[in-house]
Amino acid sequence: MKKRVLVFLLMAVLSLSLVGCGGEKTTGGEGKEDLDFKIGIATGTVSQGEEEFRAAENAIAKYGKDAIEHVTYPDKFSEEQETTIAQITSLAADPKVKAIIVCQGVPGAAAAIDKIKEDRDDILFIVGLPHEDPETISARADIVLETDQLKRGETIVNLAHEMGAKTFIHYSFPRHMSQELLARRRDKMKETCEALGIDLVEVDAPDPTGDAGISGAQQFMIEDVPRQVEKYGKDTAFFSTNCAMQEPLIKAVLDTGAIYPEQCCPSPYHAYPGALGIEIPEDKAGDVDYMLEQIREKIKEAGASGRFATWQASANMTMIEAAVEYAVDYGKGEVEKFDKDHMIKILKEVTGDDDLIVNELEGNPNFLMFIVSSEIF
Repeated sequence: MKKRVLVFLLMAVLSLSLVGCGGEKTTGGEGKEDLDFKIGIATGTVSQGEEEFRAAENAIAKYGKDAIEHVTYPDKFSEEQETTIAQITSLAADPKVKAIIVCQGVPGAAAAIDKIKEDRDDILFIVGLPHEDPETISARADIVLETDQLKRGETIVNLAHEMGAKTFIHYSFPRHMSQELLARRRDKMKETCEALGIDLVEVDAPDPTGDAGISGAQQFMIEDVPRQVEKYGKDTAFFSTNCAMQEPLIKAVLDTGAIYPEQCCPSPYHAYPGALGIEIPEDKAGDVDYMLEQIREKIKEAGASGRFATWQASANMTMIEAAVEYAVDYGKGEVEKFDKDHMIKILKEVTGDDDLIVNELEGNPNFLMFIVSSEIF
């Protein structure tokens, strides 16, 4: 296994998240100099986007609370866009803030950028995982980062086919399917399934931001996966478009002996530790090879080898890490607001994947989509 570098040490953050949260200034770590400017980061909460939240906390641990300002948007962000806008715009109130990173780019992000630009045209805006239309957000953000959803419509199904899938279950809900890239990815999945002789079945799941909440959506996954396996058999691959559904989905797929090719936001740390009961000792915190090996062992113990997979690095954490490092270079005057080659260089450094693929979204050169190599357990 080639050496991989995971700059965002999620498990380290779990134990070190208080670093830099006190009243005293925390200097930059890992040999980084103190910054004389600030970077604002807006993420979801732990319940709706733990990896992004922990990645922001890790940026604070690395560069210090005086350099990184972190806010969160509401769990029910679709219903509370004004709060989201207020949280993001609050970051620009400090004149020392030279860059603002929003991940995920939930509804309201574009409006917040518009509002900030009325008074500040010096701020760099980087948005990860945009929920708004690509044209809308790419016209406002300087750089947009996203997993290559269109290409994943092929790669996820191809991976499921390699793992023996004869049926592919696609869980989602209207809010997600109203997002252009997610809908187009679903369409590409249908096309790829048809070419490979796989039956794609769309199943409507509860929206975690709806009345049933996250708990209701998770309970649905636990109850529905066995029904689908009973109907279509164990050679059924499962995919859900929502982060909060991944842990119960992994548990249910493992219990039924089905196939799980990839999370909505692929990462060794996304839902696997919780679903499989993996605890990481302090001396192994952030060791991605160790994390991958622990997942592999748990899957093997369950007799499910070859039926589970993910990316070799965290997609969502990669976006924030790359955005922070780009923002640091921008704040120091070393790069312009958009430099594709520089961002690709940083993405490869963050993931440790020389085979990482980056594509532009057609008509939107600042909308960069990437794919990291997969790992089958």
